[in-house]
Amino acid sequence: MLHIVKLCVGISSVEELEEWRDLHVSRNSLYGTNHYHRTRMMPRRADEIIGQGALYWVIGGAIRCRQPIVDLVAETNHEGLSCCDIVMAPEIIRTVPQPKRPFQGWRYLKPEDAPREMPKLDGTSEGDESLAEELATLGLI
Repeated sequence: MLHIVKLCVGISSVEELEEWRDLHVSRNSLYGTNHYHRTRMMPRRADEIIGQGALYWVIGGAIRCRQPIVDLVAETNHEGLSCCDIVMAPEIIRTVPQPKRPFQGWRYLKPEDAPREMPKLDGTSEGDESLAEELATLGLI
């Protein structure tokens, strides 16, 4: 199994990503209810990713959530250049914030290096992100 990590450019919070996803899916049914992100390069290790891995989103300088990857589809963009649609399940799963410096494109992420899911700190399904970030910084979660 292998994951992908990518910067979520133009998005400042997980809530904003959820809003964008809901708007995008309602306007474009290219992949049904699944969300997709178009990127320039097709991962060479696609067989290790499809149906097993997830796309981890870097928002505000930290990995903050992930979406399970359903498929990687080779496409051609409006300029006739090859590209890849990363097709993801619509669910956005919050993770313990893990600092990540800016980079271009996407990177592979080994399962052992991926952040864990957000713990249930206050009895809700999402917990308190700022408290979780502080606890993670202190090495307590």
